[in-house]
Amino acid sequence: MLFDTPAGERAWSRRLGILAGLVLATGSAFAAAPLTLDEAWRLAESANPTLRAARANLDAAEGQLRDSSGLLYNNPQLSTDQTRRRVPQAGQSDNRFHEQTVGISQTFEIAGQAGYRREAAVRELAAVTESIDEVRRQVRAEVEQRFYRVLILQRRIETEREALSAVNDAASAVKKRVAAGEDSRLDGNLAAVEAERGHNQLAVLDEQLLQARAELATALQLPATTLPETVGELRAMPMAATLETLQAAARERPLLRSLEHRELAARNRLGLERSAAYPDITVGLSTGREGPYDTREQFTRLTLSVPLPLFRRNGAGIGKAMTELTQAEIERQSTEREVTAQVNALWQRLSSLQGRVKRLGDSVLPALDENRRLSSTAYRAGEIGLLQLVLVNRQLLDARRDYLDALGDFIQTRIALEQTAGWPNLAPEKNK
Repeated sequence: MLFDTPAGERAWSRRLGILAGLVLATGSAFAAAPLTLDEAWRLAESANPTLRAARANLDAAEGQLRDSSGLLYNNPQLSTDQTRRRVPQAGQSDNRFHEQTVGISQTFEIAGQAGYRREAAVRELAAVTESIDEVRRQVRAEVEQRFYRVLILQRRIETEREALSAVNDAASAVKKRVAAGEDSRLDGNLAAVEAERGHNQLAVLDEQLLQARAELATALQLPATTLPETVGELRAMPMAATLETLQAAARERPLLRSLEHRELAARNRLGLERSAAYPDITVGLSTGREGPYDTREQFTRLTLSVPLPLFRRNGAGIGKAMTELTQAEIERQSTEREVTAQVNALWQRLSSLQGRVKRLGDSVLPALDENRRLSSTAYRAGEIGLLQLVLVNRQLLDARRDYLDALGDFIQTRIALEQTAGWPNLAPEKNK
């Protein structure tokens, strides 16, 4: 066997080493690159199950429109009749013969049902198309929110690591000074506790980042073992649109257009049910032969039948259609009011957050950065103690946390405002 000699063992070990190297190299080559927002959107629009389920409704609406667009809604009926007759005759054998009849009949709607049915199908198809656009916007907004949550947490971790590095340096310096008798054990314990708090905060953020990356992977339908990283800019860019522009855009949001089409479809279905109270006319045409073979007659028959609407006037269908129309009107009106109120509230919140981010970024952070440089110099010169240095570093770290939290809230609010207002308009979706 290969392992019987030391040389064989060495050869097998070399093979295992080469194989392990190839596996590691392959894993590095196929490691997922950090995602941009555009790439995340592209993945979501091609694989998100909610959007795919919404697109599946399109087939039913298109099929309904095809059925309602036919020349006649009712199919013609073809009939045939075969009759065998036996005529007894006195003193003679019975006279036997066959009679044949072939006919066709067609039911006609006379109260405009075809127009109501066709218009309702057109509106339903338009409503489904608009609802797909609405779901698409919702999916993109959800992906964007999860994308920036990962990006914010990545930036938070970078900030915490930078602060932890400074704390560790200070702790190392204090430890040496305690050993030399220049600082007290209290200072040494204070530095050690501050370092451990930094490690704990970093571990908490790592756990939050892991959860956020898993949620983003779920929205993008990535493999279970893939936890994406994100790249992009974090800036509190002011909205390019005014409140009036957003309110006007909200009135044209796909959700509201879909509800408007559904209301019109319900109105046409009510017209259809009311016209169904009028009877349909059935016209039939048949031809055949009757009588014995020696006296057989050929005939053509035209029939006309109309049901008498004496006992049932389609009250149930009309009542159900009226209920659906009323519900559609209420849903559209309440949604319009809700969207308008949400746009106003989110606009006010966004303005407040923009002011907070600006104050923190323009005034607080620069002053604290200067304080850290001055305090570090003063501490090395022995002009201040460790407590003052820790206080300055903690203030700077807390301010950076506040800034990133405010920036994250600003970005999430901006995304929610754009989604609620349906702004900006998306490019039309290509057929999937």
